[in-house]
Amino acid sequence: MAARGRLMVARGNRSFSSLIRKYSLKRETNKKVIKNVIKLLTMLILMGTVVIWIMMPTSTYKKIWLKSMRAKLGKSIYFGKPGVNLLVYMFPMILLASLGSIYLHLKKQTRVNQFNRMDRKKIDKFGALKRPMLVKGLGIVTVTEVMFLMMFMALLLWSLANYFYHTFVTITPQSLPTNGDNLWQARLDSIAVRLGLTGHICLGFLFYPVARGSSLLAAVGLTSESSTKYHIWLGNLVMTLFTSHGLCYCIYWISTNQVSQMLEWDRTGISHLAGEIALVAGLLMWATTFPAIRRRFYEVFFYTHYLYMVFMLFFVFHVGISYALISFPGFYIFMVDRILRFLQSRNNVKLVSARVLPCETVELNFSKNPMLMYSPTSILFVNIPSISKLQWHPFTITSSSKLEPKKLSVMIKSQGKWSSKLHHMLASSNQIDHLAVSVEGPYGPASTDYLRHDSLVMVSGGSGITPFISIIRDLLYVSSTNAYKTPKITLICAFKTSSDLSMLNLILPNSTEISSFIDIQIKAFVTREKVSTCNMNIIKTLSFKPYVSDQPISPILGPNSWLWLATILSSSFMIFIIIIAIISRYHIYPIDQSSKEYTSAYTSLIYLLAISISVVATSTVAMLCNKKNYYKGLYQNVDALSPLMIESSPDQLLPEFTNIHYGERPNLNKLLVGLKGSSVGVLVCGPRKMREEVAKICSFGSAANLQFESISFNW
Repeated sequence: MAARGRLMVARGNRSFSSLIRKYSLKRETNKKVIKNVIKLLTMLILMGTVVIWIMMPTSTYKKIWLKSMRAKLGKSIYFGKPGVNLLVYMFPMILLASLGSIYLHLKKQTRVNQFNRMDRKKIDKFGALKRPMLVKGLGIVTVTEVMFLMMFMALLLWSLANYFYHTFVTITPQSLPTNGDNLWQARLDSIAVRLGLTGHICLGFLFYPVARGSSLLAAVGLTSESSTKYHIWLGNLVMTLFTSHGLCYCIYWISTNQVSQMLEWDRTGISHLAGEIALVAGLLMWATTFPAIRRRFYEVFFYTHYLYMVFMLFFVFHVGISYALISFPGFYIFMVDRILRFLQSRNNVKLVSARVLPCETVELNFSKNPMLMYSPTSILFVNIPSISKLQWHPFTITSSSKLEPKKLSVMIKSQGKWSSKLHHMLASSNQIDHLAVSVEGPYGPASTDYLRHDSLVMVSGGSGITPFISIIRDLLYVSSTNAYKTPKITLICAFKTSSDLSMLNLILPNSTEISSFIDIQIKAFVTREKVSTCNMNIIKTLSFKPYVSDQPISPILGPNSWLWLATILSSSFMIFIIIIAIISRYHIYPIDQSSKEYTSAYTSLIYLLAISISVVATSTVAMLCNKKNYYKGLYQNVDALSPLMIESSPDQLLPEFTNIHYGERPNLNKLLVGLKGSSVGVLVCGPRKMREEVAKICSFGSAANLQFESISFNW
């Protein structure tokens, strides 16, 4: 009887396990179907948006498409003329961002790091598109980036060609206006308008790359750091076109004796004075972005960039809200991201300890909520009010959220005024019991695919080693679970002095058993010394006593952050639409119907306030709904770290894994060319010349097995 009972229990367990597997399989199938539907909708929205942008400068769009849409929507008592651009330009991009967030939520829940042979073939099939094609001038630019850059420049040239064709065809000696303008003056007036219209196209894309938590970037595998160069390119184009627009009008007004027009603020039309204020704000920002100024006077660059609020406000006053809505989707998504960052930064976080290395480098260790997960190479923005209340600086996270679920670490090299003050503060005193710190982030890639490579070669210079520490620790965790085979790792690192070798102590935990899980070889080069002149064991450790009000670093929107972001984007836009509909119906529309037309600046201000209220309200509610889940299971003893988080010891680490070469630089061509393996991931982070040299070795047309990736934080 007992044996029969055990047999029935075993059968029941097998049946239950079978049901679970079927349920899981069905669930994964449903997710796959939803993701495919989202991809299809995304393609349709993108195709429609591209068609609109291509047709916008043509007479067909203006005389037929726009006229038809205004006839149907422009006379609405709820939205009026802005309703057309709300539907055509804003709604599709907000919908696209919401769909991207849902897609990332589903992708996050799907089992990760499953790379079989078919997966590798699919990825390697497009590997050539990620290879560097340009190394100098614009920086390291891949084949894909060159393709999209050429398409965008083609759009600008197409727009300018259509606009200028209209100018020179329609403005002739026979069609001169009756206000007394010469032919060249009339054409200059028209050209100035067309330059402004083309600049508006660039402005429409300007804010997408700098929305750090944007789903649009993450969905295509980008981060705000890797896409900052797009913001720089677009910013240069915007200011070049807008400056040309302003100069043309200045010349026109001077030549026609209409200098007084510069101070005109039209009640219902274009406001010249508002445009000039916006242009001055833009020029001040633009002047501080040049590398020579930005690197030498970073604080000036940092504070001047807050003028973007002045720029956008007076730009809207200049052109009116109806036209400004064309370029507003990117700014709207940026506003949502900025409000969420602001809400996160209001709290001080728990700084548990710090280590001061001999190379004027500081490691800060924070308490972290276990539900906060991030990918390797993620960054954290740090603010220390005792140094500067306004300055926020990004630093690469060196810890792994999988290996160290209750700890988050960043490494800060003393290279500027802010970091030098921090190093001096921690190195010169043993009496610091508490240090107030606020953070924003982490921000990083939605996922990584390092397991697809047979081997990984990481090339770093100086503090460029920091992103590789997080990668190695993440791979260490994967290997320790015996779930997947990890690639062979070769770390090639160049340092100026032997004291910089102490950074290697942060790579692996002090456990020979754990370290044996991964195949790692470190090749260190000390370029300015022929022998060691520093004791790398002199590491100062500081322990802090966090206040009760200090909180572990937690996800601002909880573990389902992408789903909450989709909720914020969609609900805030709906609330904004409802507010505008009510105000337009019962306030703006009645005035417009009377003899006195409603003031353009007031309309713009109402729209901006409605957007601000809807974004702030929904973001705050989402944050408060998740807040109660942030601090569940707070650990009283934050120093009780797992064995995997014990500090490493250079006496054990360096001899076992590291070959040190003094007085020489790494011969990267010799070290990289001829590497064996069907897929070799080559990652580089360091000085510009080093990145360019590695990019040239891995460039388009070189060895097919080298898969290049540049990790750069030098803006």
